[in-house]
Amino acid sequence: MMKALTTGFASLVMAAALSAPATALTVEGVDVPDTYSAMDTELKLNGAGTRSKWFMDLYVGGLYVPENVDDGEAVINADEPQAITLHIISGMITSDRMTEATLEGFEASTNGNLAPIQSDVDQFMAVFAEEIKEGDVFDLVYLPAEGVKVLKNGELKDTVGDLAFKKALFGIWLSDEPAQEDLKEKMLGQR
Repeated sequence: MMKALTTGFASLVMAAALSAPATALTVEGVDVPDTYSAMDTELKLNGAGTRSKWFMDLYVGGLYVPENVDDGEAVINADEPQAITLHIISGMITSDRMTEATLEGFEASTNGNLAPIQSDVDQFMAVFAEEIKEGDVFDLVYLPAEGVKVLKNGELKDTVGDLAFKKALFGIWLSDEPAQEDLKEKMLGQR
């Protein structure tokens, strides 16, 4: 009887473990999945961390790539499916603040030379025009020959640019002048 109970309990635990969603990481209360499907490509979580400013946690950013990589420039320059997810964890993020911070990020990642991608940047920024609130999730999914698909809460909002735009966009987090150095390190799995 005891053996049957133990075996039954072990089977129940195993079934629960197999049916639970696969989560690689929990960051600031956000469950960051260990995979991301970008059309027909299964991407792996490379790393995730928190963007903070003035001692406030603003969002959790995750980087998804086909194969793990610890080099920001390699990610930026790769013409392969990749994704960055942004989980908004603060009510302090507004549309205006997100727009301002993202524009600063583009300036830094392009060394102030936005001219070649200005129309793509303008198109991308329009996604942040609608209200942003705590709990929102933005997915920035690059697909070669298609551009960057911008999703908000799972809904496709726009497809923007090409590889040049993707390089500037991913550069916001992964360039030599990232939005936040320790977030870059965590996204690159350099804990």
